[in-house]
Amino acid sequence: MTSEEQSRVEAWLRYFSDLGFSETYRNRGFNPLSYDAMRLADNASYDHSADEWRPPEVMARVAAPEPSRDFTTAAGASSALSPLIAAGSSATASPAPLPILQSASLFEGSNRVEDDSMDKIRETIGDCTRCRLHEKRNKIVFGVGDTKAQLVFIGEGPGRDEDVQGEPFVGRAGKLLTQMIEAMGLRRENVYICNVVKCRPPENRTPEKDEMKICSQFLLRQLGVIKPKAIVCLGNVAAQALLGPTTGVSRTRGRWFDFAGSRLMPTYHPAYLLRNPAAKSIVWADLQLVMAFLGLQLSRSAKRAQPPA
Repeated sequence: MTSEEQSRVEAWLRYFSDLGFSETYRNRGFNPLSYDAMRLADNASYDHSADEWRPPEVMARVAAPEPSRDFTTAAGASSALSPLIAAGSSATASPAPLPILQSASLFEGSNRVEDDSMDKIRETIGDCTRCRLHEKRNKIVFGVGDTKAQLVFIGEGPGRDEDVQGEPFVGRAGKLLTQMIEAMGLRRENVYICNVVKCRPPENRTPEKDEMKICSQFLLRQLGVIKPKAIVCLGNVAAQALLGPTTGVSRTRGRWFDFAGSRLMPTYHPAYLLRNPAAKSIVWADLQLVMAFLGLQLSRSAKRAQPPA
């Protein structure tokens, strides 16, 4: 191939990349699971009021799960929010999600800690002053939920409400995330929720790359302790922290990535949905793929998420 021909091929590849196509040299085949989830989303009726998450009462198609930890709701929890694990004849076999090549993340080269635990991670963080974010923070927002969860949600960083309470996703976006989790048949106690950075950026600005790199070492350790089956990255910052700086949610959402022994799904941040309610159907399609991978299905009797007070 001459240099001129090579330049023309590279130009075409860049053109297809700009259109949202990637890995054009591989035949990835047809994934009926992705098609079914999008079909359900397209045919669904949504309440698009900004603060409400009301997915349709439809059954998600699921693949038979491999033996794994079961989700268990807290004692006394409503059975309507308890997940149903698909098994035997109730499951429809579907091909496993295909792995996708990924670029280097901020975690490359991070040191692993033997016999690590959440207590050790929190002790290491201490009263952190490693980056400039500590200067105006109120509280370090470490993370919350089941430390043996199969599913982890990762956001960008704490906002004003989180900085005050010391818990991730407790403001308007947090209430919407809670409704999303409940729509999956789970509760916040069944999953783990955290952020890339653990201190609030001033005026809720996007964290700087050096801030993300310093703080994300603790996120990596948290994921190493939890060892989740699935990770949902909420928004560009979380996706870029784990998959690389050129990763954008608009191009990667709805696709599975391999990350440190887990499967990772990027999707839009709840704060984005507050500004763009019509995108809820897109996120719901992504969450149904996560449910299918984990072997979860919606109960027809499941209660719909209620709008926040």
